[in-house]
Amino acid sequence: MAFIVAIDGPAGAGKGTITKLVGEKLNLLNIDTGAMYRCIALQMVRENIKIDEIEKIKEVLRKINIKLVNENGNINVFLNDEDVTNKIRTEEVSKFVSPVSTVKIIRERMVELQRKFGEEQDIIMEGRDIGTEVFPNADVKIYLDATPEERARRRVLQNKEKGIECEYEQVLKEIKIRDERDSTREISPLRKAEDAILVDSTNMTIEEVVDEIIRVIEKVR
Repeated sequence: MAFIVAIDGPAGAGKGTITKLVGEKLNLLNIDTGAMYRCIALQMVRENIKIDEIEKIKEVLRKINIKLVNENGNINVFLNDEDVTNKIRTEEVSKFVSPVSTVKIIRERMVELQRKFGEEQDIIMEGRDIGTEVFPNADVKIYLDATPEERARRRVLQNKEKGIECEYEQVLKEIKIRDERDSTREISPLRKAEDAILVDSTNMTIEEVVDEIIRVIEKVR
């Protein structure tokens, strides 16, 4: 098993951004597990498959091929050899991905794929259950958090940068709903591993969070 860094945390905590930057600085392959679930969600949307249509989901999982390709520091996502890096970030997929991630057979298949990434190369992987379920023996476990209010503020700013208009109160409401759903779901609920180090980014800059996590990693690497 290679050197593995697991970063878990709720939606909007900045896991994707932080993981990418830390991975670049420490030469760790960045595995975006959320993108993998989004690929499944996208394919189900395309085929109009509902989350209770288990046999159809099994067929999707049997045929699906997901690749994460590092191109000049950016991770491009390929679904059955199609570049879907942007297509998996649509509002339709974003709304569907959380329910999709609760389906037992989907999670089991994704965990299989995620563990394969850790067999041959040093990786940093972010998600909801990396340190608790996917890699319980990870070399470093980080739980990245921030208040719902701060996470909502960041999301609104991100959307504005993309030209997407949204209301802060609605975004905050959606984040709280997502937190409740992720932390209470039956399969692999969001929770901090007992041996994970908590990093609360509420009052920290991106650079401060990156530096703090790198300090934690370098103590054991």
